[in-house]
Amino acid sequence: MRRRDFLAFVSGVTVAWPFLGHAQISTSPVIGLLASRSPEDSANVLVAFREALAHAGYAEGQGVVIEYRWARGGYDRLPALAAELIERKVAAIAAFGPPAALAAKAATTNIPVVFVTGGDPVALGLVGSLSQPGGNVTGVNLLVSEVGSKRLAALTELVPSSHTIAMLINPDNPDAEIETGDALAAMRALGRQGFIIRATSESAIETAFAAIMQKHASALFVGADSFFNSRRDRIVSLAARNRIPAIYQFREFADAGGLISYGPSLVDAYRHAGDYVGRILAGARPADLPVQQASRFELVINLKTAKTLGLTVPPTLLARADEVIE
Repeated sequence: MRRRDFLAFVSGVTVAWPFLGHAQISTSPVIGLLASRSPEDSANVLVAFREALAHAGYAEGQGVVIEYRWARGGYDRLPALAAELIERKVAAIAAFGPPAALAAKAATTNIPVVFVTGGDPVALGLVGSLSQPGGNVTGVNLLVSEVGSKRLAALTELVPSSHTIAMLINPDNPDAEIETGDALAAMRALGRQGFIIRATSESAIETAFAAIMQKHASALFVGADSFFNSRRDRIVSLAARNRIPAIYQFREFADAGGLISYGPSLVDAYRHAGDYVGRILAGARPADLPVQQASRFELVINLKTAKTLGLTVPPTLLARADEVIE
């Protein structure tokens, strides 16, 4: 080979090499992660999701690429974020939270969607049935409304004087109406009066607590919502400042100083979601994967907060607790 031809050959390989490397990287499937919440408060559940993916043979950065889109509680941003993932030509979408799940379903009828949602997936229109989802959507149901009565029972056991209970909800959450109706019915069954306080923004949370205290609520029931989860430190702080006993859906609130929580394990649910995404990447169809129901529930009591509020935790409640934070 003549020297000039050889140099041209080497030059061509050198120029082409980055593109060849890019082509090799791009052969990895891309997962779109569409979340109603924020990355800052999702570290523990993301670990579980990634671990399940890795167990299925799709470790992030090795067997799969993950494109993250976070609404940070701004649910109106979700359709645009979902559209970005569709444009990215992702192989599957993991949609976390009812608003994210609905946005993903509305955005595509072809790309598989795996959700984690607190609302009834059938009532929300995500799937045709739990056992036979049909279409391109399946996932994990957290059974939020179904355990609302147990949460209220735990709250009234801890705070027997809680005759008037405020319920803090985000009306932008598609599941809010169902959860509210179930919770108010459970309050009546327990002989308690209840009223609803709504908040959809940071400033509205401050206003909500002012209204809660003005109406002389003796306890607070915080609805399950990704926006609230992202603001859990603020909500817990306001409950402490106003000395109002509050119960929450997820243990993350009790870990942050909240009085008590009862609900499904988010870590467990996200692990199931990661497993389903891995199975879909391996060839399974969402239509053939039944919606999983949350099976692990946690009762967590923050004993330090109880003492600060002057509450004595009944031994029967302590005995049922999965964890007591001291």
